[in-house]
Amino acid sequence: MKKYINTAFIYAVAGLASGVFYREFTKFSGFSGRTALSFVHLHLLVLGMLLFLLVALFVASTDVSQQKGFALFYRLYNIGLPLTAVTLLGRGVVQVRGVALSKAFDAALSGVAGIGHILLGTGLVLLFCCLRRSRSAHLTA
Repeated sequence: MKKYINTAFIYAVAGLASGVFYREFTKFSGFSGRTALSFVHLHLLVLGMLLFLLVALFVASTDVSQQKGFALFYRLYNIGLPLTAVTLLGRGVVQVRGVALSKAFDAALSGVAGIGHILLGTGLVLLFCCLRRSRSAHLTA
């Protein structure tokens, strides 16, 4: 359980830091429009911190962490979320700076973000499969 609380804490710190970066970077740059930077904060806090706090609760009350596929969920999800956050951060900085991207670089950035989202989605499916197979420590089958 401590592993999942520590993971949640890391995502909380990263999420809060990304929120401060978004606010200060856009203010310093004089930018007032919409940017992908605002989504980094949300992704890290909700999909990172909140999800892993819930996972810690499930681990404490069920055998979900013993299910086949749970370790794979943890690995895929913790690759997918940072990958998604980094690509959102990159796209947001480019938007704030007003840099024109080449079609190839724009497509590559979108592709990497897509891979991150696919890993997140796969991780979530694995988590739900493990939750469905898990048994409560307080209930009998």
